[in-house]
Amino acid sequence: MKAAVRYYTKTGNTKRLADAVAAAVGAEALPISVPVSEPVDVLFLGNSYYAFTIDPEVRDFIRSLNPELVGRIVNFGSAALLNSTYKKVKAEADKAGIRMDEREFHCKGEFKNIHKGRPDEADLKAAAEFAGRIMK
Repeated sequence: MKAAVRYYTKTGNTKRLADAVAAAVGAEALPISVPVSEPVDVLFLGNSYYAFTIDPEVRDFIRSLNPELVGRIVNFGSAALLNSTYKKVKAEADKAGIRMDEREFHCKGEFKNIHKGRPDEADLKAAAEFAGRIMK
């Protein structure tokens, strides 16, 4: 099974998770500015809430995906205040005609003085283990 990892981050938290996921699945963590140009079975997509929704760049990235190249999207990310972006990402994936895996990884992320140090080493390890289970 072939995987790709794309992420969007403003604080660096999601990039750290993306690097852990990528290492676990034998891929390179790339920002969403890099299109998915080769077929992949799984696209791990890292993102977070910004102003109570997904960033417009994430929305546009999902809309730009070719459903013939992406088998399914697996959501992952972190947030300081809100939880998962799953529903927002799934709504966009549905519009793009791409299946969304029901499983996702989410953890706390540092923002200002909230959740200092997160994602931490335990979070990164958990993200890598999650990605490994997806690829089995």
